[in-house]
Amino acid sequence: MQIIFLSKGQTLFLFFLLWPLFQVSAALLCYYLPDRFFDPNAFWYRSHPFEQGGRIYAKWFKIKRWKQWLPDGGAVFKRKGFRKKHLKETSWSYFNQFLIESCRAELTHWLAILPFWIFGFFAGPGVVGVMLGYALLVNVPCILVQRFNRPRIKAMMGRMEKSEG
Repeated sequence: MQIIFLSKGQTLFLFFLLWPLFQVSAALLCYYLPDRFFDPNAFWYRSHPFEQGGRIYAKWFKIKRWKQWLPDGGAVFKRKGFRKKHLKETSWSYFNQFLIESCRAELTHWLAILPFWIFGFFAGPGVVGVMLGYALLVNVPCILVQRFNRPRIKAMMGRMEKSEG
């Protein structure tokens, strides 16, 4: 329900100001949360049977064709950022950190979707639908990549465990 009435120019300016603010806020919140909040085996993050170990994303969404075009947010935070675009190592500790950072990235993108409804304060209900569409278009591909990669990393860790044992 629109409660703040601005000119179209002011509203558009506010939209262009708020979206980056929301995205960065979600990223910073997740960046500063301790690793213990990102357990890859927790219900929210683990691969579920319908995902078929991530294969559903390759089959239905052709994720391998376009995932390389997505930006890697880990590169933004120079001091503690963890890049996930390419594997840098094949050690157990690296893979474990990759899983944690993948969960962090997924939560960041889920949180970045949530504020779409705030635009309803500045514009009518039709705009809220457009903002939801935008939020989904920008964030869901990133979520899918995390959900696609985690089971693959876990499988690599399982193979490492078998070869060592």
